[in-house]
Amino acid sequence: MTRTSQFFVSGLLCIVLVAGMAGCAAFRTKVSEVDVDKRQHLDATYDHTDLKDLTAGISEELIASAFLARHTEPPVMVIYGVQPRTRTFVDTKPLTDKIRNAVLASGKARFVNQARRDQLLEEQRHQSAHGAEASRVTVGQQLGAKYMLTGTLVEITKQTGRQVRVSRTELVYYSLTMEITDVQTGEIAWTTEREFARKERQPLIGW
Repeated sequence: MTRTSQFFVSGLLCIVLVAGMAGCAAFRTKVSEVDVDKRQHLDATYDHTDLKDLTAGISEELIASAFLARHTEPPVMVIYGVQPRTRTFVDTKPLTDKIRNAVLASGKARFVNQARRDQLLEEQRHQSAHGAEASRVTVGQQLGAKYMLTGTLVEITKQTGRQVRVSRTELVYYSLTMEITDVQTGEIAWTTEREFARKERQPLIGW
């Protein structure tokens, strides 16, 4: 092998080695902090930005509502969650958790812990059987809720039809309805709605 050929082969090996190192680095796991208050969307579906926007707006509206203003004492509420009617999975518990936290912090309403009802009963039974008499809670003293907070999250997705194209456009629409119902009468005492839509364009060929 001539000296020129040796230089060529050595240079080629160096290039392959550098490219290989760069390629390996591209496949390494990388973790970085994300500002949760920054508005950003990675696709058209429901995300943490929507969660924050929806709950902030609904909480503010409920706290300032005539429904709560007419109560001389903060009414007791129970939360039975938001029903998801969505194509993709959406955990709706954070919606009611954040609304509850904001309203509770305002002092305008009180909430019973429906999600922990079984644990509460178990703890009361345990105290009744094994607790010191001076520290036992009184059984049968749980607050009865006057109102029930519920909701529905609806997702409607539309895509561009069959045609010759190099990309696909998807439109995703969401509607969140929240309502407060009088437990005794069944009357809807307060309700509100929030909606938004987002469009995403996806290439049919890509990495």
